[in-house]
Amino acid sequence: MKTDTRERGLERLICTALTGAPCDPPQLGVVQEPTPAYGGTGWICGDPADYDREYCVDLTQLRALLRATQPEAAEALDLDQDGPTRRKFLARLQSEISKRGTIGVLRHGVKHGPVHLDLFYGTPSPGNEKAHACYEANRFSITRQLRYSRDETQLALDLGLFVNGLPVATFELKNSLTKQTVEDAVQQYRRDRDPREKLFEFGRCVVHFAVDDHEVRMCTHLKGKASWFLPFNQGWSDGAGNPPNPDGLKTDYLWKRILTRAGLTDILENYAQIVEKTDARTVRKKREQIFPRYHQLDVVRKLLADTGRNGAGRRYLIQHSAGSGKSNSIAWFAHQLIGLRRQDAPVFDSIIVVTDRKILDQQIRDTIKQFAQVGATVGHAEHSDDLRTFLAEGKKIIISTVQK
Repeated sequence: MKTDTRERGLERLICTALTGAPCDPPQLGVVQEPTPAYGGTGWICGDPADYDREYCVDLTQLRALLRATQPEAAEALDLDQDGPTRRKFLARLQSEISKRGTIGVLRHGVKHGPVHLDLFYGTPSPGNEKAHACYEANRFSITRQLRYSRDETQLALDLGLFVNGLPVATFELKNSLTKQTVEDAVQQYRRDRDPREKLFEFGRCVVHFAVDDHEVRMCTHLKGKASWFLPFNQGWSDGAGNPPNPDGLKTDYLWKRILTRAGLTDILENYAQIVEKTDARTVRKKREQIFPRYHQLDVVRKLLADTGRNGAGRRYLIQHSAGSGKSNSIAWFAHQLIGLRRQDAPVFDSIIVVTDRKILDQQIRDTIKQFAQVGATVGHAEHSDDLRTFLAEGKKIIISTVQK
């Protein structure tokens, strides 16, 4: 059967893959077919009418999560009524997202008065039935034609992705049949998506995708004309782009493999970051949001799979082309290795990261320390004696150069 690659056809295709239904927006006078609660890869069809443009939240999905996992808190917040109690909570939630980003709020929850609210449940450990039930209660939803603007109410994104009511990704879709490509989607973001809109503020969405039937590009911080989009392609024949796909579109790996519930949970838990960097020339600090590119996800997941099969004691070489994020890939791999466990015991006592250049040594050191949840886990060996000391102290990640 021929694939409908018109923009609305792509919307329906992506929604059907994720939810099991096309998620057509409601039309007046038309009876909608019932939507399966969970289908596809476990996503839910969102309703554009449920999106609160003032607070940037899908209230229906947020309310469902809290009722299922924290019913007493949900009742106290009075989320069914548009009154002072609900508004106070939503204002608190938005304040925390502005400070810590959606990534931080999903990972660590939010405190509102005397109550701590968990807004996301990560991958449960085997055998933990309560954690598994909470994980299953997560609400991954996708909304077509998302009207996001508080002022220009007709402006809409092709797709918005939400986790427990909080926006995590947006899509602009194009297709080659109408002679529009991924570059037109990029330009639409730069030209038409005002970064002053709350949905496009730094840290609000984790990533923005420009997609056509051949390529994918991604951006983590919309800045109007200065928005920087990077490829999110698989590569083909030692070059750019994506390989032919006999079973569908060249870009369907994005929604069929990367954005499954388990896949996105993994990214939110282990990869997506907001880091603070200091400009060496001006000494000014700035925040950057990081989302893994396809080749980074691919290499780290393959290495972790190999480690799961073969255990400790092996050596790994991570190599990317210049400027393709080697330091991030190494940091993601090292941090996930120290979390591996077998029979309730850590697989690794220490991870040693070795580089062959001093400038790369400093770059990797800074990146690994930025990604660390606990600063005491990382040690940088300035001298050869430091290696012995750090190993004896039980440092989890030790960074050094071959010269030491």
